[in-house]
Amino acid sequence: MNDIKKLIEEISSRKPKNYQQMKIEEVSKELHNTMEFEQNVLKKINSFENNHQDADLIKYAKMICRNVIERETSLIQETYLKKIDSQYLNSK
Repeated sequence: MNDIKKLIEEISSRKPKNYQQMKIEEVSKELHNTMEFEQNVLKKINSFENNHQDADLIKYAKMICRNVIERETSLIQETYLKKIDSQYLNSK
């Protein structure tokens, strides 16, 4: 149970970075890192499920993970698309 709580703290402590100030390559890398983080978290959650740990806490961890990752991914994608558009339009 403590492992699930630690995981929830780890997920909740993720704060979006200032993607606007990053280069496109850096934003792309951040998206990759976010997706990798999500995969690792989901593996841990599956492990907790397989060990029949507290089902309500696991549901909460999944919800927190989904919300945090969706928010972060959305910010990254929005910034990435704006940067692509501005560079593409400026190069024409």
